[in-house]
Amino acid sequence: MRQSFDETTDPSFGARHLPLVRARMAEQGLDGLLVPHEDEHQNEYLPEANDRLAWLTGFTGSAGAGVVLRDRAAVFADGRYTVQVRAQVDPAQFEILDLVDGGVPAYLEKAPKGAVIGYDPRLHSPDALATLKRAAAKAGAELAPVEVNPLDLAWGDARPAQPTAPVVPHPDQYSGEGSAAKRRRIGAAIEAKGADCAVLTAPASIAWLFNIRGGDVIRTPLPLGQAIVHANGTAKLFLDPRKVTNELPGWLGEDVTPENPATIEAALAELAGRRVLIDPSQSSAWWFDRLEAAGAEIVRGMDPCTLPRAAKNPVEIEGSRQAHVRDGAALSRFLHWVDTVAQETLPDEREVAQALERFREETGALKDLSFDTIAGAGPNGALPHYKPVTRTLRRMEKGSLLLVDGGGQYLDGTTDVTRTVAVGEPSADQRRMFTLVLKGHVAMATVRFPAGTTGHQLDALARLPMWMQGFDYDHGTGHGVGSYLGVHEGPQRIAKLVNTQPLLTGMILSNEPGYYREGHWGIRIETLQVVTEPTPIPGGERPMHGFEQLTFAPLDRKLIDVDLLTADERAYVDAYHAETLAKVGPLLDGEVRGWLERQCAPL
Repeated sequence: MRQSFDETTDPSFGARHLPLVRARMAEQGLDGLLVPHEDEHQNEYLPEANDRLAWLTGFTGSAGAGVVLRDRAAVFADGRYTVQVRAQVDPAQFEILDLVDGGVPAYLEKAPKGAVIGYDPRLHSPDALATLKRAAAKAGAELAPVEVNPLDLAWGDARPAQPTAPVVPHPDQYSGEGSAAKRRRIGAAIEAKGADCAVLTAPASIAWLFNIRGGDVIRTPLPLGQAIVHANGTAKLFLDPRKVTNELPGWLGEDVTPENPATIEAALAELAGRRVLIDPSQSSAWWFDRLEAAGAEIVRGMDPCTLPRAAKNPVEIEGSRQAHVRDGAALSRFLHWVDTVAQETLPDEREVAQALERFREETGALKDLSFDTIAGAGPNGALPHYKPVTRTLRRMEKGSLLLVDGGGQYLDGTTDVTRTVAVGEPSADQRRMFTLVLKGHVAMATVRFPAGTTGHQLDALARLPMWMQGFDYDHGTGHGVGSYLGVHEGPQRIAKLVNTQPLLTGMILSNEPGYYREGHWGIRIETLQVVTEPTPIPGGERPMHGFEQLTFAPLDRKLIDVDLLTADERAYVDAYHAETLAKVGPLLDGEVRGWLERQCAPL
């Protein structure tokens, strides 16, 4: 099985590792050290060798931070990880604080006066660093860059090696556009910004631009590397030579020169006097420091690959459609298993996650999971980002709910879907809350909106049915999704947090409102959808974008209180189920096909 249920950390990490880090801090004359979750590539999911926060604290969430001072330390996590962080981190070693409400800047504002707090410039974006420096200055403290990270020195020989997975071509039949054509487009965008070249450090941009994929990051086919791309479309691509296969140079072509990462500093020095585009939200402060030292003129701007990567082309969209139909058949087999066998045997969460993985493997096309499956039975389902591990496993139990959130990586697309199912007969309260979540989900699936609209402006639509009854959920409604890339992709998102990026034709986003009753159960309904081109509405004045559904898997009709749905909402659910049956049904037969027909019958 691809997914492990073993815990890789424990709360003893703090007591064991903090003294080692403090000793190395003292050798460098530091009173403190910043420990972000992000690594040198600003990744969300990290290679084991770069998961510094987990090694220091025991916390394995995908967002967080730590601060170590001489006499105290703190770890920060957001609302998704409130329960997890308290289970994984020793409170005797770390104060546990909210990442969003004040976060690290508020903590630094109370740092000891005169303290020198170290930071690794490879791990912080310049924009985030500027905020932290202002906060430290309020306390009379100073942030100082380190040449060698004290934590890395403390980790020492026990630190895992950097990954060296082979970098492989991603054929045009999946990408929809050759790398040379992409580089011409990106070169023109660089020139339009008044720059001579761009430095790219985001692994997703490297993968997209050069039509390559790798295996350096768990659950995401990313090659870790960097590139310098010139306005004429030529490029230097910096990859560990151990990852460069014999076929890769020919695939890249004569206008792309593979280089050893050891030559990066020399390559940056050659940019003296050149105007260099670089993204302050994607690239760490180290790159800015080196470019400044080289005498380059820095042009701050969005990574030029970000929007073209996010707005999928027709081939990528069609690939996503095909991947989702294939995945939907696997999901239907799984949901049939949950509704029949599992209702009798009441398996634990590990067995549930393994069953879903097995059905996806049987497609013959699965390259990896797109993230570790969330299988939350009963109270564990009330933890939005719960990951089942041996210590916390629960069995399905009658009268409760099972929340399963998982996805697959296929060459033609990345999937991510959540379904909540009743175990036994659901209560009236469970049906009511599921239907409120469903109403919000339908609102987001059916909305029409003008060009220039952001996900931030749409977010309230998914929450309104719950808000009107006094409920809410503490995560975003939608995140971007890549094309055989990251299951979380920016810059698009649908959330309360302000986001100025308009939703563009071809962007894929999730639609996942939820409700979580702590200590009891959780509900989430998630499908992926793609932004459609603006089209006229009869009688209207302006063309409007909408969403095309990509995910097709049945909803648990036992949980739907039809009386709470409007006629339009009911019609949408019936149409969605009819389309699910039409697309997924031909891939099923026998008992599973009959089950799907019953699940997809009109309400």
